[in-house]
Amino acid sequence: MAQVQNIQWFPGHMTKTKRKIQASLKLVDIVAEIIDARIPVSSHNPDLDKLIQSKPRIVLMNKCDMADKAQTDRWVEYYRKKNIAAIPVDCKTGKGLNRFIPTVRDVLSDKIEKWEAKGMRNRSIHIMVVGIPNVGKSSFINKMAKKGSARVEDRPGVTRGNQWFSIGQGMELLDTPGVLWPKFDDPEVGEKLAFTGAVKDQVMDTELLAFRLLEVMCRFPTQQFIERFKLQNVDLESIEAYDLLELIARKRGMLMSGGRVDTERASVMILDEYRSAKLGKITLECV
Repeated sequence: MAQVQNIQWFPGHMTKTKRKIQASLKLVDIVAEIIDARIPVSSHNPDLDKLIQSKPRIVLMNKCDMADKAQTDRWVEYYRKKNIAAIPVDCKTGKGLNRFIPTVRDVLSDKIEKWEAKGMRNRSIHIMVVGIPNVGKSSFINKMAKKGSARVEDRPGVTRGNQWFSIGQGMELLDTPGVLWPKFDDPEVGEKLAFTGAVKDQVMDTELLAFRLLEVMCRFPTQQFIERFKLQNVDLESIEAYDLLELIARKRGMLMSGGRVDTERASVMILDEYRSAKLGKITLECV
């Protein structure tokens, strides 16, 4: 079994981002957290719970088309039991995003009633969008704000540099930079983030990451994984990850001079194919 990499990645600007999120919370009515439906636990920043505290929250389970639907449905139910509304979405195609505005209004229904009782019928709803890097925040904002054409300029009372976007129906989104947390207590969390591309490939051993992904795939092999790499006659339960990587590389013709296998190129290819769901709809974390 390949060793789990201890991936730690916390650029200095992320400390600044956390402070910015904290300072901006008083400007918003609700927080929309975007997570990756394939890794709902690992793509949730535990620091956000402390930052957000009692502020109402909606969870958008992005990349739902790359995840196992049955598992996504279980996660939606899990959040429902915690009184958090969760919506499976695909921010690139816009799938599921039609439910966002009605869900915001539903979660804030008591607040909206109080505003209207005070004569504030046209009060805008301010929504902070948070999430780890590469989870789909930009795609979400662009879809909701019609390709970013509706950016709202900085105004008095709003921290300079914050980006606000109008999405119509009296709602505005506040964008925040993606933020990871300083230390992954469980190395497998960092590894799953790396599988999905949330952590930059440059900070890790790509081949070791591919070994670990292959080990996971061998435990839960999808039909697409078997067919794509022509593994019908391979005993996936007993083969070593390195041997499997070499086999896949040979089947794909990834050879260097002298017939040596280009395992580095094969590793990049395997990670790319997982990240683009060519190996099947796979959820790595189950309820």
